[in-house]
Amino acid sequence: MKNEIKKFRIKLGITQEELAEKAGVRRETIVFLEQGKYNPSLKLALNIAKELKTSIDKLFSLS
Repeated sequence: MKNEIKKFRIKLGITQEELAEKAGVRRETIVFLEQGKYNPSLKLALNIAKELKTSIDKLFSLS
């Protein structure tokens, strides 16, 4: 699964640590997500999309 987490996070000026805290996960989880090494649960994907002020569709893609 491909994602645009880093792009949206940088656009909003949010650090990995800040996003992790707001989403309720460890910073390492955000690192792995950005690297494409971890697929989030639906709940985590929703939380991240909410914090990044976007939709899941814009944040994640299967290609």
